[in-house]
Amino acid sequence: MKKEKLILFAGPASKDLGSQIARYLNEPLGYIQVGAFSDGETSIEISQNIRGMDVFLVQSTYQPGNEHLMQLLLMADACKRASANSVSAVIPYFGYSRQDRRPRNTRGPVSAKLVADLIETADIKRVITVDLHADQIEGFFSIPVDNIYSSTILMSDMWKQGYPDQVIVSPDVGGVQRARAIARRLGNASLAIIDKRREAANKSEVMNIIGDVDQKTAIIFDDMVDTAGTLCNAAAALKEKGALKTVAYAAHPVLSGPAIERIADSELDELVVTDTIPLMQEAKDTGKIRQLSIAELLGETIERIVADQSVSSLYAE
Repeated sequence: MKKEKLILFAGPASKDLGSQIARYLNEPLGYIQVGAFSDGETSIEISQNIRGMDVFLVQSTYQPGNEHLMQLLLMADACKRASANSVSAVIPYFGYSRQDRRPRNTRGPVSAKLVADLIETADIKRVITVDLHADQIEGFFSIPVDNIYSSTILMSDMWKQGYPDQVIVSPDVGGVQRARAIARRLGNASLAIIDKRREAANKSEVMNIIGDVDQKTAIIFDDMVDTAGTLCNAAAALKEKGALKTVAYAAHPVLSGPAIERIADSELDELVVTDTIPLMQEAKDTGKIRQLSIAELLGETIERIVADQSVSSLYAE
């Protein structure tokens, strides 16, 4: 790839983020019209010549995920039919990533694998994404996948905030490795784990705190916040055990269902997220949710890909 052959398009799901990436790259954002016909089918029209260009499409696939995914696939097809040299998909939030396996004794799909197949069928040659829910999803593709990590941005903010007496909290046993790595990079901060268990049938879930959080700033670190039920319960449990402040950091603000209302009414002091998914106005109005931009990290990743430079060195421990 050559820088002069680079062109960036932003889909409807990531207009603001795409504009910020273009600004970082010092490149104009390409003109692409994404709309709908009267029957609801998606319409795409590229409004400029892209023959021989290396196209990067920025489009998250959060809800409505089916619509955003179809827009991405059709944009890619339009680019190939307009004789683009290559098409890369920048998918900051990869929808269906939690459906990465078929639960035992069920007859459901492995949706993440099907989405990977659809992306390759659209002749997309590379995928750039942020904090995949399951690393093994990279193996669902036979094309290069750059899974970049928002921890660089999130931890930088932790350093700036200078929280006193930090303890990094894993929201479940499965997240211990991630929490331990964060604690180590923050100067060997102490570590706590939330052990969730249902002690009897038809009883509410009990949260046990493993580790000392008394008189400390408890920082919960996770990849996404969806309905926020577990997060809000965890914040309450941490405060009950003596935590002075509870702060959560997460890459993806899915915030579905009652999440925003729960966060507003919870013991959580602040939730810090990135802009892989734009915040609704209701979320901004809570005063508890702060958003950091992932644009520079994505822009630098694209720049290194175009220049045939290492991407993984950006996130080396």
